[in-house]
Amino acid sequence: MIIKRPMNTKERLLQYLKEEEGRFVSGEKVSSRLAISRSAIWKHISRLKEEGYEIESFPRKGYALRSIPDYLLTAEIREGLKTSLIGQGPIAYFRKTDNTNNQAKVLAYDGTPEGTLVIAEEQSEGRGRRGRTWFSPPGQGIYATVVLRPLIPLNEAPKLTVLAAVATADALEGSTGLPVRIKWPNDILVRDRKMAGILTEIGTEMDLVDFAVIGMGLNVNIPELSFPDNLRTPATSILIESGQTFPRVRLLQSWLEALEKYYDLFRRGSFDVILSRWKLLTDILGKRIAVDLPGRQYAGEVQEVDENGVLILREPDGTFQRIFSGDITQLTS
Repeated sequence: MIIKRPMNTKERLLQYLKEEEGRFVSGEKVSSRLAISRSAIWKHISRLKEEGYEIESFPRKGYALRSIPDYLLTAEIREGLKTSLIGQGPIAYFRKTDNTNNQAKVLAYDGTPEGTLVIAEEQSEGRGRRGRTWFSPPGQGIYATVVLRPLIPLNEAPKLTVLAAVATADALEGSTGLPVRIKWPNDILVRDRKMAGILTEIGTEMDLVDFAVIGMGLNVNIPELSFPDNLRTPATSILIESGQTFPRVRLLQSWLEALEKYYDLFRRGSFDVILSRWKLLTDILGKRIAVDLPGRQYAGEVQEVDENGVLILREPDGTFQRIFSGDITQLTS
């Protein structure tokens, strides 16, 4: 069952203007419908204009919504969002920030509730795994982080990356129809080029998870020539692969809905369902791979991904290694 958070006055005003489909509505009608004063209406209209909504104001005619900005704004995200937790509580929106995971961790340490969403139009220091940079141009991608508070021991934390990768792949496949694959543990590929990445970071209390921030960077409407030279071969975007632009708000909503779906399965003890889907999307079992870790490399055959999302690798001498994270390369011989 989807439980919706009640709209605040500004959101109710925006919904009313949208319902009128560009027609003028008088201040008197707005005041009567929303039960607020004329001065309060003007204050909320001013805030909506600051956010980028084009609203025409005319004496004796009232207000008319002319255009909606291509921003990942709170009201646009919540409109039609089919979740009961994720995205229904606090949403921290930034036109530009260092990266959404950093902002989410600050909020998490301050006690923000589970389901909090942090979203940015641009990141100055977008991050991937192992300190890599995530290219984050303004208005062309999705850079989002969700705060979760699962009641799990620390050794189960890798499951969160698995479920987030599956949610991202499913959301992309369902929204775009592109042939999406997962490269262990958290890269989202289309035709062997990276379209999205997941970065999960954990806050701990003793040997328990206090909170998890799950960040997602998705290349949406980025033209190929906009990527830095060193990223044009490994990276791709929905625009490049499909030949068309996609509405970012709806893509973000699809991700939030898929993330909640798999998080609910996880909390109900059905991680095996998620893991089965992950295995189908990765097709890595039985493959020979090399795994790069800080200071060393392993090579061998993938035997299994265990119940905690850890990769089990069998080396040529028969030694088994449990790999929690790393960069993998598939070996051809």
